Amino acid sequence: FNEFLLQAFADTRQLQLLHFWLFLGIYVAALLGNGLIITAVACDHRLHTPMYFFVLNLSLLDLGTISTTVPKSMANSLSSTRAISYWECAAQVFHFYFLLATEYSVLTVMAYDRYVAICRPLHYGTIMSSRACVKMAAAAWSTGFIYGLLHTANTFSIPLCQGNVLEQFFCEIPQILKLSCSDTYLRELGLVVVSACLAFGCFVFIVLSYAQIFTVVLRIPSEQGRHKAFSMCLPHLAVVSLLISTAMFAYLKPASLSSPILDLVVSVLYAVVPPTVNPLIYSMRNKELQDALK
Repeated sequence: FNEFLLQAFADTRQLQLLHFWLFLGIYVAALLGNGLIITAVACDHRLHTPMYFFVLNLSLLDLGTISTTVPKSMANSLSSTRAISYWECAAQVFHFYFLLATEYSVLTVMAYDRYVAICRPLHYGTIMSSRACVKMAAAAWSTGFIYGLLHTANTFSIPLCQGNVLEQFFCEIPQILKLSCSDTYLRELGLVVVSACLAFGCFVFIVLSYAQIFTVVLRIPSEQGRHKAFSMCLPHLAVVSLLISTAMFAYLKPASLSSPILDLVVSVLYAVVPPTVNPLIYSMRNKELQDALK
């Protein structure tokens, strides 16, 4: 076969149109939010700092992630079809996992940036120099690219003979592996090991960074100093928590809880909600960013 059939959100025309308008509203909100942050950081020289450089990278990744899944789903609802071509599906898998892994890597680098800013402020300018920031960002994007390439090559090298119906609104690796006619145990194990090593390594690094940060912050004598330090860290912590919690629930939930409807809802939570909500989290209590946007 040369195409897959994606899971539809609705069967009736009215509900399909409702899904289209709902996703259009979410997509436009994500474009506006992330686009405004990118414009503000790029144009306002006061925001040319390491923290906002990584926020800009995060907004670019969020734009890419939501643009990988939502427009195709909207187009299918509008045209009452479920089809996606084989190569479109392969491109969607690559871009989704490439961008998701890169975002996780950038969030890990941002945890290090917060650690240096609070725990080693006198060395911040030296450690987080422009060259160092570019190298860290390049390493994050390269890691995501290799990760996405490995997953895509591994998945689409497996012969598929269990039909072409995916129980998801976009091409997702676990759903594609269900269509395999070969013993995919070793391949799946390899995917799990690579994913788990990357995710767990980043998670441990983030946890250790924040353990050090909170230890230092709680020792700050003035309440104003503690408040400023927490306001620097809480948006990043909220974004990390949102991404990790939704992705863990999507991929590690018990099989007994799995159902097409629940899988669809959970996939929206980790693939669509974070890119839309992240700009709000970063700008909500950030006076510098709010002033730049004004």
